[in-house]
Amino acid sequence: MNARLKKGDNVKVLSGKDRGKTGKIVSVDPKASRVTVEGINLLTRHQRPKKSGQKGQKIRLPAPLAVSRLMIICPHCNKPTRIGSHVNDKGVKLRSCKKCGKDI
Repeated sequence: MNARLKKGDNVKVLSGKDRGKTGKIVSVDPKASRVTVEGINLLTRHQRPKKSGQKGQKIRLPAPLAVSRLMIICPHCNKPTRIGSHVNDKGVKLRSCKKCGKDI
């Protein structure tokens, strides 16, 4: 995955049941190339009551998505875009928007 998507990036879902929705990245698993996005790909977990007299409940949790199903939204032009990379004069590798050319 080589650091194209990072925690806190806004992304758009390209395919699946949540196609077209946008959200913020909560966690990244680079080994499995999967990303968890806030409010996207929600699963329902049933939780048993912990104490007697308490009710059980359904909890909605976001499940990880494949990186290939997401596209980053550029903070400058607000469009879904691919990510390019370049090294600045200080030797730091930066991500850049392929549409507007500005650093992300």
